[in-house]
Amino acid sequence: MRRFLLLAAMLCLAVPAVAQQAPGAPSPGSPSVQGGAPEIGVGRGPMPAGNPPNTTEPQRPTGVATQPPPQAAAPTPVTERPAVPPPALRNSPDAAERELQAALRGERIEGRITIPDPKAASLIQPEGRDWRQFHNVTLTWVGGVAVGGMLLILVAFYLTRGRIRIEGGRSGRTIQRFNLLERVNHWMTASTFIVLGLTGLNLTFGRHVILPLMGPEAFYGLTHWGKILHNYLAFPFTLGITLMLLLWVKDNIPNGRDIAWFKAGGGLIGHGHVEAGRFNGGQKMVFWITVLGGAAVAVSGYFLIFPFWVSNVNDLQLAHTVHALISVLMIAAMVAHIYIGSLGMEGAYDAMGSGQVDLNWAKEHHGLWVQEEMAKARQTIAAPANAKAAGAD
Repeated sequence: MRRFLLLAAMLCLAVPAVAQQAPGAPSPGSPSVQGGAPEIGVGRGPMPAGNPPNTTEPQRPTGVATQPPPQAAAPTPVTERPAVPPPALRNSPDAAERELQAALRGERIEGRITIPDPKAASLIQPEGRDWRQFHNVTLTWVGGVAVGGMLLILVAFYLTRGRIRIEGGRSGRTIQRFNLLERVNHWMTASTFIVLGLTGLNLTFGRHVILPLMGPEAFYGLTHWGKILHNYLAFPFTLGITLMLLLWVKDNIPNGRDIAWFKAGGGLIGHGHVEAGRFNGGQKMVFWITVLGGAAVAVSGYFLIFPFWVSNVNDLQLAHTVHALISVLMIAAMVAHIYIGSLGMEGAYDAMGSGQVDLNWAKEHHGLWVQEEMAKARQTIAAPANAKAAGAD
């Protein structure tokens, strides 16, 4: 019994000492906490059977107070600073200033593109300003002076000279001036040229003359269909001047008699007439104006109808300049030609009307040609008689 009491006393003295030396044990007077759970993991013992904990957070020993995560400090606002340009560009103007300077110097202004066509990058070109000045100002003045001036001259000539009459009067006998093919080709070329000329003049003067009279809706319809006619009638007009060249070029070669015809005023001034062949000097001039001018107008017009034939917009502007200038000059010349062939001269219209002209008219204006035709007729009449006489012998 005495041994049992001694052993119990020793155990009572040993328990407090062991509690003070145990690692992780709370100090005396601290609140009691739940005992630690068995630790698992690497270096902490084997994984027990069952479901493992579904967490990715690092394992902490149970009983250790969890510290709250540190809060991040509020970001300090940063003032954006403009990018510093390279030293080479610090004193250079911006894009708008460079465009203004280029425009003042009359240079080309271009942008940046991603398509393969480099012409699309051109925004403003100096040639475009020159072309706009030509179309809006120069062409208007040239066309107005040429066409309007010719009309005034013809009106003044008619009022002072009147209609040129056949001096010997009509003889009642006719001679064939032009055959059917020549007349058909002439009227095809003339009619297409009239439509081409009127629709072309509408593009230059229509907005100033016709638009105020018709209004925008009617003027739009007129101009729209006029443009379509202008494009498609270019083809029969080209065919007409080609046939005209083949039919009449041999009779329109200039010679010395043409100089004398111009010196005498072509019979328009005074009452004398200069001997001429099938075509006199004035008609030869109209012929070459029609053929050469028509060819230049046709070629430049086809460049405008099919713009991809040329390399850039500068060529198109040049083609339009040539097309417009030659066209208005041709219109002025054809106005004079129409006047002489209709109202200005008696008997002249019959040449392209029925093809038969009065013999006296032909002798007065184309005496040498009449002599040639008479000689051909006599040879034609004499040929059978000679053949018959030769057979009788």
